[in-house]
Amino acid sequence: MLALALASGCGGASEPPPPEGASASTSGAEAERGPSLAEVLRMAHRSEANRARDRYRHPEETLAFFGVRPDMTVLELAPGGGWYTEILAPYLRGRGRLVEAIPAADSESEYQRNSGNAFRAQLEERAALYGPVETVLLDPTRGVQLGESGSIDAVLTFRNLHNWYTAGRLEEVLREVFRVLKPGGVFGVVEHRAGEGASAEAGRESGYLPEAWVIEQIQGAGFTLEARSEINANPADTHEHPNGVWSLPPALRGGDVDRDAFLAIGESDRMTLRFRKPD
Repeated sequence: MLALALASGCGGASEPPPPEGASASTSGAEAERGPSLAEVLRMAHRSEANRARDRYRHPEETLAFFGVRPDMTVLELAPGGGWYTEILAPYLRGRGRLVEAIPAADSESEYQRNSGNAFRAQLEERAALYGPVETVLLDPTRGVQLGESGSIDAVLTFRNLHNWYTAGRLEEVLREVFRVLKPGGVFGVVEHRAGEGASAEAGRESGYLPEAWVIEQIQGAGFTLEARSEINANPADTHEHPNGVWSLPPALRGGDVDRDAFLAIGESDRMTLRFRKPD
């Protein structure tokens, strides 16, 4: 930064450096406008393990389907280990605003507490790359407080609805999402999709939810279904596994039992839905 300040004082304003982890070949103009989604996906901070999941999660196509732009205020719900955060944060940095809904640092649940604190540590470690990332509360033991009413352009959730349904928090989460979205704002949902004839109740154990039921719940909270996509569909997933969706990668909860068969299937069959808060 000192070097930049000195350079700036020697005639003409200097261009800002590219985000940490960006390709060395990134031009000054590209750095000024910020990286595209395709460029973020190629950045060095993404591990090989995370890149390997792109073939199942289709992040560029999914975020484009949700209409995410770099100048938006985006709220990501329950980011887990931050797989999507490491894409969204560099993409929005300096142009938009990223808010993450995570568990309380002193959550009554040890799992939630550890998850939230590990995520906070990741934000701190990658502050130079991510820039400022805000956090709000989404904790099964403490409740849901997602921020100011009408302050968010897009809310995104990836494979979380079944957890909130099991915890008895789904209605509360949907109500909060509706409240914080601006009129006309987008609610983007990716969720494990149950097989034909499966019940929502079975999803408490399997992790799979019926698509029609999910749509009904979200519409019941006031949203309008705008579009559906098969971007994240997986026809190879039979939806019937001994450990539910967690039989499949990346969890592979069954260990070595039928491991090769589950790896061949890949990640779960998923619905991808775009809702909008009425304008």
